Amino acid sequence: MERLQKILANAGIGSRRHCEQLIATGHVTVNGKVVREMGVAVDPRESEVCYDGVPIREQKKVYYLLNKPRGFVCSNRDELGRPRAVDLLRDVPQRVYTVGRLDEDSEGLIIITNDGEFTNLLSHPRHGVPKTYHVEVDGRVERNSIKGSLGRGVWLSEGKTLPARVKVVRRGRNNTVLEVTLREGRNREVRRILAKLGFAVRSLKRVKIGWLSDPRLKPGRYRRLGKHEVARFFSFMKTQTASRSRLQVTK
Repeated sequence: MERLQKILANAGIGSRRHCEQLIATGHVTVNGKVVREMGVAVDPRESEVCYDGVPIREQKKVYYLLNKPRGFVCSNRDELGRPRAVDLLRDVPQRVYTVGRLDEDSEGLIIITNDGEFTNLLSHPRHGVPKTYHVEVDGRVERNSIKGSLGRGVWLSEGKTLPARVKVVRRGRNNTVLEVTLREGRNREVRRILAKLGFAVRSLKRVKIGWLSDPRLKPGRYRRLGKHEVARFFSFMKTQTASRSRLQVTK
């Protein structure tokens, strides 16, 4: 017996959180009956689970690293019909989705998979997986002028952000490129933080997820993650969780 949202995630429908939303909104049936309650457990070998009327089957787990170009959205459904990041992957038979999002105007590294457990671990705030961005802003920016604000956190509409790291990569006459590292993934967080501090963003590129980067991966191209890379992510997240637990005990 397995929880319904886990069965959906293992079939590549989406992250567990996304699958919970699909259940709550009536997209999932078990043996022909709509199930909206959370925590329902079923035997996938004995029950027919359908998503929008289509029976689901567990898939082989796959993991890809994509360098998303600007103009692509990180969604498997887009009412406006815009190009999707997942469409850049060719000859991938599994139903895959992005881990987290990069907005349409941003570019850079994003992981695409069909592993719901991996997605949940990588995107959950408690694991604090850092993501690093190169951000070009208008004007000449001195590091000290924003280091304090980002280091303390910035108040947004939904609350205060976690502390972020920042350094100046280079300065031009009318622009500055900053390297910003965050440990959470609020919607358009980098752009909103910098706008709150008075800096207009010209361009934004994610260059690292946790320890993972690939400067040779060109925009629009992707590669499969090796088994050792996936294992390292699981190990990294396990270590982060253990460190947080020890910190809470100490406090």
